[in-house]
Amino acid sequence: MAVPRKNNLLIVDDDSSNLMALSYILSEYVIYTAKNGTSAIEKAEKYLPDLVLLDIIMSDMNGYEVLAALKESDKTKHIPVIFITGLNNIEDEKKGLELGAIDYISKPFDEIIVKLRVQLHIRIINQLRTIEYLSTTDQLTELPNRRAFDNRLSMEWGRALRESVSISIMVADVDHFKIYNDTYGHQQGDMALQNVAKIISQTLKRPADFAARWGGEEFVVLLPNTDSRGALEIGENICKNVATAEIPCDDGSLTKLTISIGVNTQIPERETILDKFILDADKALYTAKDTGRNRVCLYDSASNAVKGG
Repeated sequence: MAVPRKNNLLIVDDDSSNLMALSYILSEYVIYTAKNGTSAIEKAEKYLPDLVLLDIIMSDMNGYEVLAALKESDKTKHIPVIFITGLNNIEDEKKGLELGAIDYISKPFDEIIVKLRVQLHIRIINQLRTIEYLSTTDQLTELPNRRAFDNRLSMEWGRALRESVSISIMVADVDHFKIYNDTYGHQQGDMALQNVAKIISQTLKRPADFAARWGGEEFVVLLPNTDSRGALEIGENICKNVATAEIPCDDGSLTKLTISIGVNTQIPERETILDKFILDADKALYTAKDTGRNRVCLYDSASNAVKGG
């Protein structure tokens, strides 16, 4: 399970005394502050806080304008916002809620009310984050699961299409895993899959590279902005690192495994079919399996054939 991080807040108010008071009241959290709307938007995009406490009446931009700007940005549109304001008109509250604010705290604020309101929303945020994590994470290996991979692939494929750049996919399968399971038992098999998942993750160097458990003993890796040469190099490194790793057993003995990988690289075009992108990598994987295992094969779209093996 991922280690929970400390929640962070962005407090926005053009009154320094309010900033100091709120920072003190909410000192259990990581606090960022901003004294105007422009700075608030910049810091929200930089730090991606869990929650924004936002004053309405400010000199450069009012809180409504800041909230609207946050909602227009893909990076910040999901960050919940609580207005902190001296306004007590029902129309002002209605306007804020219509723009997407989740709550109001009135000035002069009460320390207990501020703490309880923030604690409530942070608890909801953390619960939603846990649900999202569980729904997109493979519980055995702690890699993203197939659902998470499908979401990421759709996003990266769209980006590669817009920018006309290469995108590569690797489909990997642990060799003779059924025999390994039958020989050492399912508990040891689970440990082996955890080791393979860790090796794949550690071999990937760039933050944009994305590995997931595809199902069973199969893994998949997405390499944005990567040509076939770069993908083959990464695949070869994964194969080598898996083959040289020693997996401990409960009795103190050491076991080894190998992995086979199929690679496909495309520069997407409008008529390119995403499912075929995956299927062609799968073809390359079958060739790697059929030609001896513990190797990487590349699907060549120009010749509609698999190279390597």
